[in-house]
Amino acid sequence: MDIPRMGVPEKLAERMSMAERHEYLRSRFSRRTLIRGGAVTLGTVAGGAFVPGAVTPAAAATPAAPAPRSTEHVDGALAAPFGRHLAWGNDPRTEVTVSWQVPVAVQRPFIRIGAHPWDLSRKIEAEVRALHTPAGVGASGDHTQYYVHARLSRLRPGQTYYYGVGHQGFDPAEPHLLGTLGTFTTAPAHKAPFTFTAFGDEGVGYHGLANNALILGQNPAFHLHAGDIAYGDPAGAGKTTDTGFDSRTWDQFLHQTESVAKQIPWMPAYGNHDMEAWYSPNGYGGEEARWSLPDNGPDAANLPGVYSFVYGNTAVISLDANDISYEIPANLGISGGTQTTWLEAQLKKFRAARDVDFVVVFFHHCAYCTSTAHASEGGVRQEWVPLFEKYTVDLVINGHNHQYERTDVIKGDTVTKKLPVGGTAYPETEGVVYVTAGAAGRSLYAFTAPDTYEGHENEVESVSSFVNLKDGKKPETVAWSRVRYLDYSFLRVDVTPAPRGRHTTLTVSGIAETGERIDHFTVARRAK
Repeated sequence: MDIPRMGVPEKLAERMSMAERHEYLRSRFSRRTLIRGGAVTLGTVAGGAFVPGAVTPAAAATPAAPAPRSTEHVDGALAAPFGRHLAWGNDPRTEVTVSWQVPVAVQRPFIRIGAHPWDLSRKIEAEVRALHTPAGVGASGDHTQYYVHARLSRLRPGQTYYYGVGHQGFDPAEPHLLGTLGTFTTAPAHKAPFTFTAFGDEGVGYHGLANNALILGQNPAFHLHAGDIAYGDPAGAGKTTDTGFDSRTWDQFLHQTESVAKQIPWMPAYGNHDMEAWYSPNGYGGEEARWSLPDNGPDAANLPGVYSFVYGNTAVISLDANDISYEIPANLGISGGTQTTWLEAQLKKFRAARDVDFVVVFFHHCAYCTSTAHASEGGVRQEWVPLFEKYTVDLVINGHNHQYERTDVIKGDTVTKKLPVGGTAYPETEGVVYVTAGAAGRSLYAFTAPDTYEGHENEVESVSSFVNLKDGKKPETVAWSRVRYLDYSFLRVDVTPAPRGRHTTLTVSGIAETGERIDHFTVARRAK
């Protein structure tokens, strides 16, 4: 039998689960381990000075294997770090992870950090996660990528830190390398105004670059990426038979986003194009090598992109809709329901928390969208929308469909209140607003109805669309599609706290790649 380019014979793959396909590939490429892990040394920082931390095993997608032989290392002076990206830890006031990439295996990677660029005398070791892609898997050939991570804890709230990343032979504290330093600012200890941004479906290209430049100008506290991050797997079915996979796309992507992500925590959720079936049974072995995200998600779900954090008065929840997607079922049911159970526990906790006013949820597949490509996901409507309504979620952000679309206020699949451009929604009594912000950079999709956006309103009574259900696509005619914009864009959200009992607000704006505002509305609720 001929072996196809992607590793598993197509007819055989159709009868195999993702885990079975993974075991098949592991046996085929048994001479090389797909992911080589290590150990992470944790350090703590208080006012720019390190306090000794503990050595903890790294969380890896597969068991750790021996590090590359010394003959694989090169002179560190000849290799510069790149692709720096930040992420919050479980508590953005005190925890940040700094991640980066090196082009070859280096020795003793580390991070320097302090409250001033001239005070980086102390350093801490970092963890290397080596990701090997064997020849025969996609177009990337026999390729190893080296991702490096340093977790920092006990930081001071509201403090700006300077950091530099390096390794033996490359020290960012050297005068000629001071230009490589980056910064980050931890979350404040108390409620204060802040901005965050969001989009999905970026990939590599000119439009992604343009949106990144605009996002940097918004000075956000953090950025949410609603899945389909780099498109290393352009097929997006989550199968080992997906064609066109190229792991090197991630090198390009991390170069592209570094100008923003090196100073603004870049918080992703995982979409269907982020399931890379060759690395682990759940498809996320590659993502676990590249990202270090909060680890407070459901333990039994096997979904590393599920987590939450609180910034100021706003709780943010990242979900993995691959777990409940009827349209693209590679990981359908992978959590066994534990993700939804965890979600309800998080919503209940945040609604009871005295310091949390708003709850924002983001994930990939759309609850409500009229795109001609993917439209709406019935699994989301079935599993999560009732919880969003029960706990009066303030804003739901999705990607998947490559366009901008915003709903009216919805409850029970019906419009409870029309929300024109500039309008205000009160989720405590009215319902939930959903925004599709999937026009970060990949090729655009289409609508069945004309565009309608700020300054160019073109209201129609109803729009023809469909929803993906267990038994296939079901046509539907909807009245909730309020704003539609078919060009590249992203989302800006300005959070303004208020004294207890008065209305605190989220001001949500759709921003086009041109810088033009295409939508804005307000979400208001009484501050606790």
